[in-house]
Amino acid sequence: PICAKDISDDLMKEFAFLSGGRGKDKAWIITLPDNARFNEVPEEIVSKVLTYLTSVPSQHESDTKFILILDRRLDTWTSVKMTLQKIAASFPGNLHLVMVLRPTGFFQRTFTDIGFRFSQEDFLLKLPVVMLSSVSDLLTYIDEQQLTPEFGGTLEYCHSEWVVFRTAIESFALTVKEIAQMLQSFGTELAETELPDDMYSIERILALRTEKYYQLKEDITAVTKEGNLLLSSFEEPDSRECSQDQHSERPGDWETVNRLLGQLHEMETAFDGFWEKHQLKMEQYLQLWKFEQSFQEVKNAIEFLMGQQVELPDTGDSVPQVKQRLKDLGHFDGMAQDLIGKAQVVILHGHQLAANHHYALNLICQQCNELRHHSDVLSDEIKRKQMRLQKTLDLHTRLQQALQCCDEGAYLLANQQMDKCQSKEGAQKALQDIERFLESSSAYLNYDPQALHYDFESVLTSELKCQIQSVQVKLENVRSMFENRQSCFKKLLDKHVRPVQLVAPRPENPPRSKSPLFSPKHGVNGWPPPWDIVRPSSISWTYFMSLWDARFSSKGPQSPAKHSHVINELIETERVYVEELFTVLTGYRAEMDNPAMLILMPPVLRNRKDVLFGNMPEIYDFHNKIFLHSLESCLGAPERVGFCFLDRVDDFQMYEKYCQNKPRSESLWRQCSESTFFQECQRKLEHKLGLDSYLLKPVQRLTKYQLLLKELLKYSTSCDGVQELQEALVAMLDLLKSVNDSMHQISITGYDGDLSELGKVLMQGSFSVWTGHRKGPTKMKDLARFKPMQRHLFLYEKALVFCKKREEHGDGYDKTSSYSFKHFLKMNAVGITENVKGDHRKFEIWYSGREEVYVVQAQTVDLKMAWLNEIRKILFKQQE
Repeated sequence: PICAKDISDDLMKEFAFLSGGRGKDKAWIITLPDNARFNEVPEEIVSKVLTYLTSVPSQHESDTKFILILDRRLDTWTSVKMTLQKIAASFPGNLHLVMVLRPTGFFQRTFTDIGFRFSQEDFLLKLPVVMLSSVSDLLTYIDEQQLTPEFGGTLEYCHSEWVVFRTAIESFALTVKEIAQMLQSFGTELAETELPDDMYSIERILALRTEKYYQLKEDITAVTKEGNLLLSSFEEPDSRECSQDQHSERPGDWETVNRLLGQLHEMETAFDGFWEKHQLKMEQYLQLWKFEQSFQEVKNAIEFLMGQQVELPDTGDSVPQVKQRLKDLGHFDGMAQDLIGKAQVVILHGHQLAANHHYALNLICQQCNELRHHSDVLSDEIKRKQMRLQKTLDLHTRLQQALQCCDEGAYLLANQQMDKCQSKEGAQKALQDIERFLESSSAYLNYDPQALHYDFESVLTSELKCQIQSVQVKLENVRSMFENRQSCFKKLLDKHVRPVQLVAPRPENPPRSKSPLFSPKHGVNGWPPPWDIVRPSSISWTYFMSLWDARFSSKGPQSPAKHSHVINELIETERVYVEELFTVLTGYRAEMDNPAMLILMPPVLRNRKDVLFGNMPEIYDFHNKIFLHSLESCLGAPERVGFCFLDRVDDFQMYEKYCQNKPRSESLWRQCSESTFFQECQRKLEHKLGLDSYLLKPVQRLTKYQLLLKELLKYSTSCDGVQELQEALVAMLDLLKSVNDSMHQISITGYDGDLSELGKVLMQGSFSVWTGHRKGPTKMKDLARFKPMQRHLFLYEKALVFCKKREEHGDGYDKTSSYSFKHFLKMNAVGITENVKGDHRKFEIWYSGREEVYVVQAQTVDLKMAWLNEIRKILFKQQE
């Protein structure tokens, strides 16, 4: 249909009028006014006008009939003829009849009658035409209610108003169409737009779409309001006053607007339903995205904790270690419970989404189940490890109680004064003491190893089995010692004979048991024999007990294998060493932080405990937590002693740091040794020796290891693990050498640079050195004229350093040696000549193609070969 706006207002005013449709033949009447300009309008415009006019009723009725009234009373026949020809060529609808009011002028009417008579056949073939002489003739065909006053009718009609209404109706129809297109475009956008992967963008898109939805709703409301206003301008026939026939003939404009309003309402209803579903789905999608994000975060955190808990041990080698691991596990369990709480919140969120009929119900339920499963697994694993650690702690506690019982038993036997036991009364009293102890300690001394294995089978490891075996051996030894002692005392009571007095070590001051160093309650793993701690050259507990048992046992002398004796002595002295370190750290070092002792401390000592004690805490932790337990595990497997040293050879490097700090420590001690602070600490500990004696213990212990390994190697020729023992001995000797070399190195003065950049010290020693500075072979007769220089050489990985040894003046501790730096040779430019004529102890070191030549004389040939071998290794390594 041609819209009204497509035709100019002038043409509409001149040519457009569409009457009702209430004629006898139910035809629509189109009237064209008397205007000669109609013939001047191009045919396409005439066609547009007629097409538009016929399209309006055609929208409501099918097979619509039209009656065309041409008012040509003021026109000419020629114009009438042209109009009829245009109408015949352009009228688009079913033209039922054409009524022409012929011209009223005498001549024009005559011409019209004549012209129509001769042209009637042509017109009738195309158009049914009726010529009317006057308006009264028109009234015989059409009811006056269907005609305007100018045609003698009573129909009230204003052409300009009609044009306004038609324009408004068509504008409203176009707006409704645009609204429909906007809704369709918006729906397509909602359906086809891909959603982003981040929550912020999703929320932003949802907000923008919601804003656009409300904007469209405002547009629909505005258009609806416009349509209702337009509809109210038409008078709808009252259905109560009109007949059915009249009701069916209500104005077409009202029906058009009402129909458009109905379409608009239907579109709005459909659009609201679509938006409601879309908004729900978008909100559910956003909820699902947030849920999956929370789910993934919690799941990753749980998996991370699962990985961490796998690394947490569920056993331990000692009571402190197990307690610490229980504490760590408790802290870990706290973090896990917090995370499990977050998982429960996520699961609850998932259940709420499922209860609200979320479209991804299956996925949400699956992820909730997965999260619940991970939480249960994590919680169960932590509980399992807690139970295992608690059970391991119970086992260690029992073993510790048994060891403590052994220590108290050994302490009891060691403190029995044999001179008082030679009488019958003395022997009887000693026997009663033993019986009372055995009665009070029967629960520990009679431990059944099979029962322990059965009760703690779920937590037993190879190390724990070795500890149980070690405790069992110790219990058997203690029981055997008590049996032997009881047998001896009973024999004395039976024979009333004074036994041979045994020259055995005994405590110099028995009441000192209150000291943490001697009290069995403060022993490290409970086996330090008390006299071993205070005597510089102690007789081992095993050796003493073997003498006692051999001399007084009723079964005769028993001599255990010397191999076992050495292992026992190694372990027992290790316990004593750990106890001594513990005593120093708690009785001296910890007291430096005690506010009550601060007043006794000299100012020079404050905040300098790291200087005085060096890294002794690190050494204590290593021996107490690691090395002692490794040695104790060798009681049931003596062939592993070598492995214990080799596995921890890198840890022993900490002694080098301790020894390097020793000069500073001794200097500080000399300044404060007479202070009241140290005297008070020594009084509390009931030590006879001062702190300086205990600060020397790490150095002495390091030397003791190689002696014990040599002794053990001497009795292990036919045992397993000999190769490892030999390697362990070599490693400890190398360590001693390295420590000794480093002690000399720290005394070098005058070197402008960092000695650590030269690499590790490989060898050091004093030599006689001759120098030459020319090319060609060095002639000994030329060098013999010169007196040799005494130089102390340090062989590093990257350089050979020449120093002059200087003895500092002083007395006692104040007399120290130092090395004055002279020069050095880079090893990448050094060459050697192994033999020099005149003395087998000499060798030649030349530098930069013999620009400098040094003849070096060692004290022995073996020392010379050792240095040559080490230099040769460096040169070969550089060549490779």
